Amino acid sequence: MSEEAVRTVARSVRAARARLGLSLDRLAQRSGVSKGALVALENGTGNPNLTTLVRLADALAVPVSALVESAPSAGVHVVRADEIDPLWRGASDGTVRLLFTTPGPAPLELWDWRMRPGEHHRSAPHPAGTHETLTVTAGTTALTVDGTEYALPEGASAHYAADVAHGYACAGDEPCAFLMTVHLPAAPAAPPDPRQHHHQGEQ
Repeated sequence: MSEEAVRTVARSVRAARARLGLSLDRLAQRSGVSKGALVALENGTGNPNLTTLVRLADALAVPVSALVESAPSAGVHVVRADEIDPLWRGASDGTVRLLFTTPGPAPLELWDWRMRPGEHHRSAPHPAGTHETLTVTAGTTALTVDGTEYALPEGASAHYAADVAHGYACAGDEPCAFLMTVHLPAAPAAPPDPRQHHHQGEQ
């Protein structure tokens, strides 16, 4: 990630954490990202990978774009994949780019994946109610959902619940490409402060 992108993530994580009233320790517990990594990230000295960004977004109940992008302008939003910095690079130079996220209480993310033979990416379960769709535009993609693998050739699409472990791999000897949408559940309200609840219970 560029220095500017790292600074954007630092500001966004701090703001989202403050809005939810989460300590660094609590966010580390919810996200599975170590407190040390969070401190570095919020200080603008870390360089989070895709897995870290997704874990933080899930824990903060926001789309990934809320951490890595500035607020979108109003009107028609046109993007070109080759003008967007990748959030992941595979061992053979495959890439994934977050093209955009729709506004509203239940956002939709559009991702552009391009993988080389042998490359793969695994994702931990997302929050309950999250769904994904995957449409293969080139090659063959191996989609794994909750331990079962599905071979998807060019032109095939799949829809699945993403609140279980899942992953994607480039199958065969040719590169593969696919467009993925992530349908996020409506963002919940800020969780109550457990300390406040405890004190009320003592009254």
